[in-house]
Amino acid sequence: MGKMIEQIALDRGHEIVSIIDIDNQQDFDAPAFASADVAIEFTAPQAAYGNYLKAWEKGVKVVSGSTGWMKEHGDEVRKACTEGGQTLFWASNFSIGVAIFSAVNRYLAKIMNQFPQYDVEMEETHHVHKLDHPSGTAITLAEEIVENIDRKEAWKEDTTDKKYLRVDHIRRGEVPGIHTIRYDSDADLITITHDAHSRKGFALGAVLAAEYTKEHQGLLTISDMFKF
Repeated sequence: MGKMIEQIALDRGHEIVSIIDIDNQQDFDAPAFASADVAIEFTAPQAAYGNYLKAWEKGVKVVSGSTGWMKEHGDEVRKACTEGGQTLFWASNFSIGVAIFSAVNRYLAKIMNQFPQYDVEMEETHHVHKLDHPSGTAITLAEEIVENIDRKEAWKEDTTDKKYLRVDHIRRGEVPGIHTIRYDSDADLITITHDAHSRKGFALGAVLAAEYTKEHQGLLTISDMFKF
């Protein structure tokens, strides 16, 4: 992912002033890092929040696709961005296609709220190296459905209780990511699917987000960048 982001950023005329991984954490204190307009952060839940703090300490805005940190540090991040003058653009998925898919998902859920004969469920498929489940994208999509369909209280994995939106996960091969939402009734089935061909769409979206973040402040999301 980092290599793709680097190449797309260079292709779009940007300069990479610093690349930091687990082996050169001291470079957070280097003048090169402090000269950056925006840092793009794709790491792990246990590292993400600390990376935000290190970047903000140097006056660098952050674009992040890391998931799993919000439950523990969400309040601190929101306060830093709303009251502390910091900037974070966060998304569970930076793909332009997923942003469009998410808008369709919200709109369809609003429609289906009027038709209780349809039950809704979701399935996400990713490569075998992805250990967490469901995916951050699936969680975002599920929360959008629950927000718009009154008969669903929340989402859950491996449930048969109709008051919950069931979310299933599959891990196989090198699949970049497939998310499918099904509305099923006795009469028919309505299905929407986003199937990523590669990670290139995610990388391009992250660079577009960095370009947007350079000119904006606060806690930013995909819905700020794309007005669907």
